[in-house]
Amino acid sequence: MTGIPLVSAADIERTFGPADAVAAVTAALRSGLDVETDHERIFAPLSAGEFLLMPTETPDAVGIKVATIAPGNTRVGLPKISAWYLVFDAATLQPTAIVDGTRLTTLRTPAVTAVAVRGLLSADPRGARAEIAELVVLGSGPQAIEHATTLAAVLPVDRVALIGRTPDRVAAAVASLRERGLDARTGTHDDLRRADVVVTATSSSTPVLGLGDVRPDAVVAAIGAHGVAHRELAADLVRAGDVVVEARASAARESGNLAGAASDGTKLAAPANLAELVRGAVVRRPGAPAVYSGVGMAWEDLAVVQGIMGVMRRGAAPEETT
Repeated sequence: MTGIPLVSAADIERTFGPADAVAAVTAALRSGLDVETDHERIFAPLSAGEFLLMPTETPDAVGIKVATIAPGNTRVGLPKISAWYLVFDAATLQPTAIVDGTRLTTLRTPAVTAVAVRGLLSADPRGARAEIAELVVLGSGPQAIEHATTLAAVLPVDRVALIGRTPDRVAAAVASLRERGLDARTGTHDDLRRADVVVTATSSSTPVLGLGDVRPDAVVAAIGAHGVAHRELAADLVRAGDVVVEARASAARESGNLAGAASDGTKLAAPANLAELVRGAVVRRPGAPAVYSGVGMAWEDLAVVQGIMGVMRRGAAPEETT
């Protein structure tokens, strides 16, 4: 096997930014993609964590992300998630590219969240909104930084507050956002009640945000919890909110936020999915928070990868590997 392009994290940084990723995800959703039929993710346990395999296809390409999730890595200064993305020709199933999956993940996850947040702000029952006055992010890791950066790339964001458990990490994340031109600072619990958008990007397995913590009309995006045993949102917030998920099928399999809210037998209203939100089919209720709960889906990675490869074909070629 020779001549297969290897797209590095540096290649992605140079050619494909957060706004490009948001555009790629939006285009995929508007193309008629049926998010409910995407392939299930495959989890395989390992002694230090787990493998995560995410296969999917479009009419033009087939792809799979191979990732490792090692929760203990955060204690030794290593990434929790590491990954590579493999791209194949849809007709011949021959490999066509290898893409750095770690940078891909930190790019596409906030891009999907930005699509959701932008759609939920647009559906505000008081009138469509296209800016964020007060953004609060719970978390201080790469996803917290990239979520604030990506939201600011597609919506005017006046102020950002970061809340986390480790002061040094929060301070470093705030400094990173300031270097990127954002008005960022360390936040407190009081900031939550003023925020029009709250993002939870934590590794907590128990709720970090409840209904009483946020404004009645807030948009909440929860992206840190993976698996039905982990959740960032308290049951009262999920039950009270207008809920949007990437797909109902994937949320039923993997969303701890939804599973936790229904754990006592409470019957939840069926959530809307992202394709419906992008089509303008979601109607928000006055006085109710809007909740986006994401788990990550395979189609999202391939949508962004196809965007990256399109730019690569038109511009500077990445290095080749064997």
